[in-house]
Amino acid sequence: MKISWGTAIVMAMISFIAFIMFFVITMSTDDKYSHDLVVEEYYKTELTFEDQLDKTRNATKLSENINLKKTPEGLLVTFPQELTASNISGNVFLYRPSNKQLDSEIPLSLSSHQLLVPERSLIGGRWNIIIDWKYQGEKFYFKEEIIY
Repeated sequence: MKISWGTAIVMAMISFIAFIMFFVITMSTDDKYSHDLVVEEYYKTELTFEDQLDKTRNATKLSENINLKKTPEGLLVTFPQELTASNISGNVFLYRPSNKQLDSEIPLSLSSHQLLVPERSLIGGRWNIIIDWKYQGEKFYFKEEIIY
């Protein structure tokens, strides 16, 4: 049986349409390809942006800022030595842009100037580390993107 060029073009178009439909259905239904918004309440978060800028300015007034260091045990967060560690309070947000199920929040209650985020909490890849903290009534904000 011989296939004419017109029949071949129609078969090619049908094959292409079937491939595109398969691709669209797979991307729509598979949880592996699910991508969420950066934050759930985007507009509410944007209203606090000026407050974050003020907190960031406060952090730049310190003689040293927060330092992040990768160690075999996990991520070591070091606060400025000039501050009394027991007076530091706040939260450490571990935000994974690619998977919101990996996001976590660690409350700050320090006995020394260092906080260790265990390695089991950080899967390899990009992380946004956000530290929103307070020292003697003054608020501070630190944000850094790392590849762990």
